[in-house]
Amino acid sequence: GSSSRRKDNFPCHKKNRTSPERESGANHMCHVINTVTSVHYPVTACLVPICSLYGAAVTTVEGVGSIKTRIHPVQERLAKCHGTQCGFCSPGMVMSIYTLLRNHPEPTPEQITESLGGNLCRCTGYRPIVESGKTFCVESAVCQMKGSGKCCMDQEERSFSDKQEKICTKLYNEDEFQPLDPTQEPIFPPELIRMAEDPNKRRLVFQGERTTWITPVTLNDLLELKTNFPKAPLIMGNTTVGPSVKFSNKFHPVFISPLGLPDLYFVDSTDDGVTIGAGYSLAQLNDALQFIVSEQPKEKTKTYRALLKHLRTLAGAQIRNMATLGGHVVSRPNYSDLNPILAAGNAIINLISKEGERQIPLDGHFLERSPDASLKPEEVVLSVYIPHSPQWHFVSGLRMAQRQENASAIANAGMSVQFEEGTDRIKALQMFYGSVGPTVVSASQACQQLIGRQWDDQMLSDACRLVLDEIYIPPAAKGGMVEYRRTLIISLLFKFYLRVRQGLNKMDPQKFPNIPEKFLSALEDFPIETPQGIQTFQCVDPSQPPQDPVGHPVMHQSAIKHATGEAVFVDDMPPIAQELFLAVVTSTRAHAKIISIDTSEALALPGVVDVITAEDVPGDNNHQGEIFYAQNEVICVGQIVCTVAADTYAHAKEAAKKVKIAYEDLEPRIITIEQALEHNSFLSVEKKIEQGNVEQAFKYVDQIIEGEVHVEGQEHFYMETQTILAIPQEEDKEMVLHLGTQFPTHVQEYVAAALNVPRSRIACHMKRAGGAFGGKVTKPALLGAVCAVAANKTGRPIRFVLERGNDMLITAGRHPLFGKYKIGFMNNGVIKAADVEYYINGGCTPDESEMVIEFIVLKSENAYNIPNFRCRGRACKTNLPSNTAFRGFGFPQATVVVEAYITAVASQCNLPPEQVKEINMYKRTSETAYGQTFNPALLRRCWKECLEKSSFSARKQAAEEFNKNNYWKKRGLAVVPMKFTIGIPLTYYNQAAALVHIYLDGSVLVIHGGCEIGQGLHTKMIQVASRELNIPESYIHLPETSTITVPNAVFTAGSMGTDINGKAVQNACQILMARLQPVIRKNPKGTWEDWVAKAFEESISLSTTGYFKGYQTNMDWEKGKGNPYPYFVCGASCSEVEVDCLTGAHKLLRTDIFVDAAFSINPALDIGQVEGAFIQGMGLYTTEELKYSPEGVLYSRGPDDYKIPTVTEIPKEFYVTLVRSQNPIAIYSSKGLGEAAMFLGSSVLFAIYDAVTAARRERGLTKTFTLSSPATPELIRMTCVDQFTDLIPRDDPSTFTPWSIHVS
Repeated sequence: GSSSRRKDNFPCHKKNRTSPERESGANHMCHVINTVTSVHYPVTACLVPICSLYGAAVTTVEGVGSIKTRIHPVQERLAKCHGTQCGFCSPGMVMSIYTLLRNHPEPTPEQITESLGGNLCRCTGYRPIVESGKTFCVESAVCQMKGSGKCCMDQEERSFSDKQEKICTKLYNEDEFQPLDPTQEPIFPPELIRMAEDPNKRRLVFQGERTTWITPVTLNDLLELKTNFPKAPLIMGNTTVGPSVKFSNKFHPVFISPLGLPDLYFVDSTDDGVTIGAGYSLAQLNDALQFIVSEQPKEKTKTYRALLKHLRTLAGAQIRNMATLGGHVVSRPNYSDLNPILAAGNAIINLISKEGERQIPLDGHFLERSPDASLKPEEVVLSVYIPHSPQWHFVSGLRMAQRQENASAIANAGMSVQFEEGTDRIKALQMFYGSVGPTVVSASQACQQLIGRQWDDQMLSDACRLVLDEIYIPPAAKGGMVEYRRTLIISLLFKFYLRVRQGLNKMDPQKFPNIPEKFLSALEDFPIETPQGIQTFQCVDPSQPPQDPVGHPVMHQSAIKHATGEAVFVDDMPPIAQELFLAVVTSTRAHAKIISIDTSEALALPGVVDVITAEDVPGDNNHQGEIFYAQNEVICVGQIVCTVAADTYAHAKEAAKKVKIAYEDLEPRIITIEQALEHNSFLSVEKKIEQGNVEQAFKYVDQIIEGEVHVEGQEHFYMETQTILAIPQEEDKEMVLHLGTQFPTHVQEYVAAALNVPRSRIACHMKRAGGAFGGKVTKPALLGAVCAVAANKTGRPIRFVLERGNDMLITAGRHPLFGKYKIGFMNNGVIKAADVEYYINGGCTPDESEMVIEFIVLKSENAYNIPNFRCRGRACKTNLPSNTAFRGFGFPQATVVVEAYITAVASQCNLPPEQVKEINMYKRTSETAYGQTFNPALLRRCWKECLEKSSFSARKQAAEEFNKNNYWKKRGLAVVPMKFTIGIPLTYYNQAAALVHIYLDGSVLVIHGGCEIGQGLHTKMIQVASRELNIPESYIHLPETSTITVPNAVFTAGSMGTDINGKAVQNACQILMARLQPVIRKNPKGTWEDWVAKAFEESISLSTTGYFKGYQTNMDWEKGKGNPYPYFVCGASCSEVEVDCLTGAHKLLRTDIFVDAAFSINPALDIGQVEGAFIQGMGLYTTEELKYSPEGVLYSRGPDDYKIPTVTEIPKEFYVTLVRSQNPIAIYSSKGLGEAAMFLGSSVLFAIYDAVTAARRERGLTKTFTLSSPATPELIRMTCVDQFTDLIPRDDPSTFTPWSIHVS
């Protein structure tokens, strides 16, 4: 069983080829012994030990359906609903929904959302994936907003000024879907049933090289083993032991796995409580508790309900199906969400050993790992007893995490209080906190001192003081967020206090007054709801010929293969004879001299072929400032020093750990932008644009404000990490590379430079990449050179696949940015002058930093026309891994600063921000600050429609009403306009070529220089060729991108993949059609095949290259003027959030997006790009937080400590509209939409800002404040200042070194 191939699933970082679902045919899965049932469940493949699968039936994505046999409805619908873009996460999505359907053939929308909670996707923004799952729900939940059966967004309401334009909202046709037939699913294998029922089962032993795996079949056998091997871990779900082996190098000579031992799987319910077997998975625990809650009176089930609430968000469905109750209790993770509640509910652990049974309380001593309160080595947990809650007893679980589900708590708690009967006098009190220390901690002294007190406000303030005294988090504590965690300790306590007051009031309203009405919402957790939305776009002109696909929402050409797992990515390519695997050794110092590299121990290990260092590079080791292998010195943590080639990846990785490098630290060590400015350390000269007279204008304004904004970086987190397969050829120093990249030409250049051979000897093949987002523009060239040098030295093929942790460390990401502004404006909100400075953290080498700062400066006005405007920018050189291209290329960071100063001006003038935005927005065709002509008609149209169609003013009023009535929860709305540009200021970077062959059977091969990275570029190129050649799409094949077929292609980036390659494909097709014209004229009624055959007979060439010179763009930085971009893409987005001021959590309620798409060649792909970019942008501005140590070490190296959005984070209501316009310069009047919507995600940031402003205003703080990005729960909570943030101890920053720092 497993959670799919290709998916990073918490806490696992390796692509897996199997996929979830496991049936277990043994009586341990059901409560009635001796009947065999099969249970399907999803698991995370990389955590499932093969030995644990004895007796299980494993279904992988290949077993669900295949293009070779038949595809399964789940796969078909995921593809046809456009739920796949790059396709790397699709098999995991298929397996999660498939498993759900095996257990519930008619699921509810909530079950769909819950089943996908453990799956990550970086491309789609999840909505279409959820929608594909919802097609299986009984009540088709696609659009039932008004319940009238009629779509509420229908024609009348949505018609625009131009009445002939028909609007469409259907991106797929569900009439095509094959029905789900549960009887067609594979049965559980009968031989496994016989095996499960066999009365004479024997102990199972697997013997490995270094370890032994033993599965006992009786309880006595298990106890015997535990006596003989007291140190051996018990393995059930492997969710604790697995990661410790993989990431902490733990080694165990013996594993004991009592999986399926009937004595561990039971529920025993009595009058005073329930006993649950230790073998129950957390998912089974959840089902058991649900059943008990439905059977028992409400007051008895307080503990169970508290556990259920946390079980919903604990990890994801896969982990909940693997992890067991016994394992969770006994491993006592310090972040446990369940143990604090179990302790507060007075649970008891039933232990057993050869000596007999005993019970220990699951209490503070146990959780704090006191030696006298723990298990003896030979004991195992048999079960856990959870008592019913008595009448005057209250139990609660509370937690706060970076993300609602699939994220460990930043702080959590289990609390309970027992009152003297009929009173509010404390008889017993317990408080357990997780994630605030090395173990779960109990505030036992505080609780002791409060016994006998009344449950009132005075008790609360004493309790807060006492708990803060008792639970001290040192200022330099691991994990950081110290003041935030201190605040959470008492904020969660306050929530418990309110909940209990409310409970007392329910029991005796006369005696115990209820909490203030304004406080009620503080008790409600944000619900996890199934998202829904509507996508609106331009219908195809009815007069268009039916076979012309342009303008139709055509499915991605590889979508079905994505969903069946048959789309081949580089690491799916079968092993090549003699191939070796490469592991990297990276620098552990930010700036140091390399004294020595000792490889002797590594070379002595089995399977190791060679260690490759800078000495082994035949050509340039430093090409254009990018260093392949560190030589003499290292300039960042994560720089590649050497690589190890071995016969397996495990051997290579083992050897890499044994390479000894001695360093001598060098000064200065520059990590942050601030340090770079102190040391005058830059990668580029200053870039500047200016209009008007800024100094003069400042003299004649009513007010001037100055401010600073920090925007932290972002990790690409493409699902497929960087992967390269380099194959040296026998002759002429040729080398073939297969890799996922956006720029094969660049890889070819770097590999040729490193090997010192002509580029003509290096062939780069790129079929598809599992996501890229800019992270595969320059980085594959560097890694490709590293890999090619190893292949060259060993003379053998090299497979180089970065693990997620190394990928995040080595390849870096978006540039952190620091912005300073000085704005002069009138009291009515008109801005007269702006002086803005930008600095970005470029890292240690040039990469694309100079171009990023140029783009930032050029795009720095966003949608606003400020008469006197100056912007300067500079890229800083630091000792961090070199930052690189990332979707939006500087614009998403820089424009936060613009929107921040507009919002600050609004605050100073006491005007709503949207009014100040409108006042200063471009009104008529005018020149931008760098002299390019801009017509704002579309900008204003998107803005106006966004405000109207989102009912902005009515909802803003409703939010203000909500905020008046709720003290601890606040709602905020924000609308953000956008003026974005596509392309590159250098004309020669906008060129493209294509190669089109027509074969004699009429089939057509199309090749072009663009790369398919999930955006559907190849699909659009097939649409273009289909229209131009006037043949069906099925005739056209597009195999791959390679440097052999189309040389010197530029990068697929800057939103212009379709623009430039489309023109090249169009050009080639038009040349061919012109050649065929005489043949067609002679036989106008003939078929395509006839014409092709005839052309060949007449010796007319059926192959040609197509070419597009590129958009004519230019920029003169001396003058600060030019026409750097071919056209503008405008848009607007409006978002509404609700914020919990006590914890810093936020919920995105609704988003409306309007983007000017001109004419969309494929609305399904374009809307997919807009939604995906928006969610990625939302991640950048909210939960995605990169943490570095003050020494420049990146901590965030995987999904467990870097939180991209999951299905839970997307807006509850999500409306996207492609606005129709003209763009004659581009192919078919389309526009490039790949990046624009990234910045629109900032409407979430500014909605949070709006909500936080409301909270601060109510607390008497009116001063304008700046909210930096990302607006993490920590930042939100600490900015909503209140009595709790005032109460916590603060440390003098000069007295300690913090655990982590910001680098912007």
